[in-house]
Amino acid sequence: MEPEIPPGGQESGRPGRLKVFLGAAPGVGKTYRMLDEARRRADRGTDVVVAYVECHKRPHTLAKLAGLEVLPRVQRTYRGGEFDEMDLDAVLERGPQVALVDEFAHSNVPGGHNAKRWQDIEDLLAAGIDVVTAVNIQHLESLKDVVEKITRVPQQENVPDEVVRRAHEIELVDMPAPALRRRMAHGNIYAPEKVDAALANYFRVGNLTALRELALRWVADSVDEALQKYRFEHGIDRVWETRERVVVALTGGPEGETLIRRAARIADRSVGGDLLAVHVARSDGLAGGASPAALARQRTLVENLGGSYHSVVGDDVPTALLEFARAENATQLVLGTSSRGRLERFVTGRGIGETIVALSGDIDVHMVTHERAGRGRLLPSRRRTLSTRRLIAGPVTGLILPVALTFLLDHTRGTLNLTSEALLFLLAVVAVACVGGVVSAVVASVTASLLLNYWFIPPVGHFTFADVNSVLATVVFAVVAGTVAAVVDRSLRLSRRSARATAEAETLSSLAGSIVRGDRAIPALLERTRETFGMDAAELCDEPAPDDGSVVQVPVGERAHLVLRGRTLPSSERKVLAAFAAHVTVAVERAQLAEAAAEIEPVKAADRMRTALLAAVSHDLRTPLAAGWAAIASLRSRDVEFTDEDRDELLATADESMARLSRLIDNLLDMSRLQAGALNLSLRATAPEEVLPTALESLPPQSRVDIPCLNAVPAVLADPPLLERVVANLLSNAARHTPPGRAVLLTASTLDDRVEVRVIDRGPGLPAEDRERAFVPFQRLGDTDNTTGVGLGLALARGLTEAMSGTLTPEDTPGGGLTMVLSLPAAGLGS
Repeated sequence: MEPEIPPGGQESGRPGRLKVFLGAAPGVGKTYRMLDEARRRADRGTDVVVAYVECHKRPHTLAKLAGLEVLPRVQRTYRGGEFDEMDLDAVLERGPQVALVDEFAHSNVPGGHNAKRWQDIEDLLAAGIDVVTAVNIQHLESLKDVVEKITRVPQQENVPDEVVRRAHEIELVDMPAPALRRRMAHGNIYAPEKVDAALANYFRVGNLTALRELALRWVADSVDEALQKYRFEHGIDRVWETRERVVVALTGGPEGETLIRRAARIADRSVGGDLLAVHVARSDGLAGGASPAALARQRTLVENLGGSYHSVVGDDVPTALLEFARAENATQLVLGTSSRGRLERFVTGRGIGETIVALSGDIDVHMVTHERAGRGRLLPSRRRTLSTRRLIAGPVTGLILPVALTFLLDHTRGTLNLTSEALLFLLAVVAVACVGGVVSAVVASVTASLLLNYWFIPPVGHFTFADVNSVLATVVFAVVAGTVAAVVDRSLRLSRRSARATAEAETLSSLAGSIVRGDRAIPALLERTRETFGMDAAELCDEPAPDDGSVVQVPVGERAHLVLRGRTLPSSERKVLAAFAAHVTVAVERAQLAEAAAEIEPVKAADRMRTALLAAVSHDLRTPLAAGWAAIASLRSRDVEFTDEDRDELLATADESMARLSRLIDNLLDMSRLQAGALNLSLRATAPEEVLPTALESLPPQSRVDIPCLNAVPAVLADPPLLERVVANLLSNAARHTPPGRAVLLTASTLDDRVEVRVIDRGPGLPAEDRERAFVPFQRLGDTDNTTGVGLGLALARGLTEAMSGTLTPEDTPGGGLTMVLSLPAAGLGS
């Protein structure tokens, strides 16, 4: 049932505003700052109520709470425990202007309107009530895995990043790591008995520094997103240099790595600088001499340097680069100097770099020299042989160049003979052929023939076709000029065609290598295909797609089709696409084989389990059974008269053997249930001292366990019988490895929303590389006694712990030994 939302304390129709105090770590003072904010607003006459605030018995925080109106909480019962929750209905009925709601990421006890407290807050905002709340950086959904890797503490409570980003205000509450540790040591955060464990684990300097950096970066990104949104909404396309964003343009050539490293150094000069690499793929597919293998290496280099790689499609490279840079609010653009030679630059005019410099506006452009500068392109364009500019310039040059040469030779008449003059005209025709192709060469040869006949073959100043020698000279010149021009043009075409074939072969070779190495997932391969051919989309479909003219599809395997959408591909590119489809087919088959192997793996694991189980039954179970059987058989024997002392000893042996046998069978059954996923859980609030007596009873009489007071430790969310089994197995393992006369130490403390139970022994310990193997079933790592169990204790303890949403990790015991850390969610805090 949804809560009824009254008008609230705000003006009609306006939703409430959310302010979030984002903490870099627990204990930095979020709640204190939130209450301080409430008091300031209340002093200004604002109607402020405390809907839910958790002070954790901190005196300074409690002092800030004095004088504020505190709404009563609602009591809810869950799995035998009583929990306080925010009374959403009471807050809505009260309808204040501002409500203070602590612990933004908290999971509500079942029975309320919403599963999460942030959903309660959204109801308050919808009612027009402003909300001030607090959350730690580790509770943001996007950082959950990162924080767990850093602190090795899983986060059970999370709030979507988008919910926090929608806040009207986000204020970072931060504190340097040494200062926060001093607060902890002075008892201003946790109770004294929890301080040592916290400082040794979660509150390490490295952990706090990393969390602080995460918080600063997240807030900076949030501010940057707000700025980008503002610029978009207000139509601002000029660059605002709020942070350095360096875009490096990659062509796929060998100079790419030089450019990337130079751009990375530029980005590193400012704190928080971003590095973005972009490759412009022309819409006609394989283009521009880009080497796919080189681009793949350069992409890896960019990502290793902390940057991001992007690929955009566009025929006009300068426009595409500048549009991308402006869309990303880039401040600097790094380009390589032109690899074209001087002659090519003279013929084709202004290049990409010069065009970008002219159009860049307020984006700084860095032209970086490299070893390929001025040496020409490694591969030509995949587009038509000649550009539009050269197709126009060729015939024009074919007309102008012979005329200019005629003018020059006329002024030097008498210096050269007719043969030399004819050779110069032939050279001009060849030059025109290099610029504009065979058509331009024909124009140039006809023009040169006529000019040669008119100005240089006697009688000068007249076209002479009556003289056989003059006609023959003119015809031979035209034929030779045309032939040479055709050969030059054909050579250029073959050279470009060979280069394109090389580029295609290199692309396919790169794809083949990636398939063989298995380092390309199918989605990445589809994206590679889409980018290569300049299509809008590439996907695998079970059925052929309807052909509407913009769809290209190739069969992949028996029942799948590779479907590309965007443009019509020419036949030459369809041949290459068929090779791409073959690689996709191989990738699909590899994925199917991997799935089949994954299905077989559980069967193999079960078979290994059965083999180990049979070995255990054949030996380890037989030992206590034989001992108990022998004791009972001796008691039943009528041939021997036993004293009372001997009889008691035999009975004790039989009892101990049967007890050990019962424990082994229970462990085997529980492990079987875990493997089959058939373990039934009944989670409820369970105090550690509730399960300790039963766990201690299972230990040998000579074992010693020291247990400090556990009254201050909150209850955990666990299944009591299973928790008792976990603790018993951990204590038994520790007692077995603790030297005689030494005691096993069991301590418990809270860390954030978790309770950590430590079982500490003073035995030989385990090397770091062997610790995970200790949790493998039927493994007695470092244990030479084959009569004490089947090696299931630690494996079962970890399996049962993980089934209760907990973790079990080994650590070194200071001074020697091994510490098993059992971490479980605190009741009412964990989900």
